[in-house]
Amino acid sequence: MMRVPAEPVAVRRVRPEDAARMRALRLEMLADAPLAFLETLAEAAARPHEAYRARIAAVSTGDRTAQFVADPGGRLVGHAGGIAAPAEPGLTVVYAVYVTPARRGSGLLGDLVEAVADWSRASGRPELMLEVVVGNDRAVRAYRRLGFTDTGVRVPHPTVPALRELQMRRAA
Repeated sequence: MMRVPAEPVAVRRVRPEDAARMRALRLEMLADAPLAFLETLAEAAARPHEAYRARIAAVSTGDRTAQFVADPGGRLVGHAGGIAAPAEPGLTVVYAVYVTPARRGSGLLGDLVEAVADWSRASGRPELMLEVVVGNDRAVRAYRRLGFTDTGVRVPHPTVPALRELQMRRAA
C-alpha cells in the first residue's frame, strides 16, 4: 500500500488560544491510549474548560515546562510535552507524546520530539528522558529510531501498580 503524503503540519509550542483544540486532543489521547497518560478519560472530560485554558497558558511560555502540538490548521494531530527534572539538572522529561492514528508513520513523532529537544537545549538541559510501558514494543521501536536507548531502569507505572515502565534517554 502506498502512503499518500499528508498536508504539511506545523509543529509549534502551544498558545493560550489552543485550549479548546488541546482539550479535544487530550480526550482523543486518553481514549486511544489509556495506559500512556496519568489520568482517565472520565477525569479529563470532567475538567472544566477554564482548567484547560489555565494549563495551556501556563505551558505556553517559560523554560521549566512546555507543550508542543502538531497543527495542520484544524484539529490538532499530535502532542509532546517536556518538563525540567527537579532532581536532575540538565534533564528534560518528555511526557504525553501522542500522534493521532491517521498520522502515525508520517514523521510527526520525530518532529514533536525534536521540538521538545530544541526547547530543552535552549533551556540549558542537554538530555531527554521518557518512560514507556513495558510491552509497548511499537513505542520502544519508534523511540529507538529517534535515538533513545533503554537505560535498563524499570519503574512502577504511576497509576497502574501491576505495570512497569522502562526509561529511555538520549541527548537533546
